[in-house]
Amino acid sequence: MRLLALVLATAALAGAGCGDDSEAGSGKRPRLVVSAASSMTEALEACAPHFAGANVRLQFAGSDELAAQIRQGVKPDVFAAANTSLPVELHADGLLSSPVEFATNQLVLAVPRDSEIDSLGELARQDVKIAIGSASVPIGSYAREALGRLPAPQERAILDNVRSNEPDVRGIVGKLTQDAADAGFIYVTDVEATDGELRSIALPPELQPTVTYGAGVVQGAERPEQAERFVDQLLDGRCADALREAGFRPPPR
Repeated sequence: MRLLALVLATAALAGAGCGDDSEAGSGKRPRLVVSAASSMTEALEACAPHFAGANVRLQFAGSDELAAQIRQGVKPDVFAAANTSLPVELHADGLLSSPVEFATNQLVLAVPRDSEIDSLGELARQDVKIAIGSASVPIGSYAREALGRLPAPQERAILDNVRSNEPDVRGIVGKLTQDAADAGFIYVTDVEATDGELRSIALPPELQPTVTYGAGVVQGAERPEQAERFVDQLLDGRCADALREAGFRPPPR
């Protein structure tokens, strides 16, 4: 199923560039395709319509899937990931400009608002169903990094209760809001975006991973100049403001 989803997403993104030349020739604004981690959905949907000089088409999925599409030859204009390692790897392979760090986030334990779960330790109970990101997607990698800092028996007990490995943050949120899971590891910004359906439980500081987002211009992008301006605005501009309003924090200086 995940392979089918990747094929369909790749086809949809490949088609996103079709019609750009005719639009430009008719006097319409060119289309700028931005592939971004799904955790940025609300923030980028708020700022993208106001981007000057191009109509922004947003494509959201897990960062690993979007990176895989680029490796397969799909060329969005901008790639924005929920980590820095994927952009750095694409840059090393000549597929992305030198990436910039533009935001940070915080990993939290999320539960439905009326849940009786109040601490990380309760996840080791045998009756708890946990949703987590797959190991290849940033949200899953961050969660495993945090759990890996627990005593080994506690880590194993929690991982034994994982009932769902999701391809992106939205999949975990869906499991929690549909009562298909009792708890899950997501970003604090995704909890805030549920308007109270979920509540967050902060992880102890010693478990908290460093969650930094990176972005760059895809090599061979149709609109490199507009793409560079969009990346710049993730750092300072309307999109940077939208990210802060959604709960993202500035990048490390």
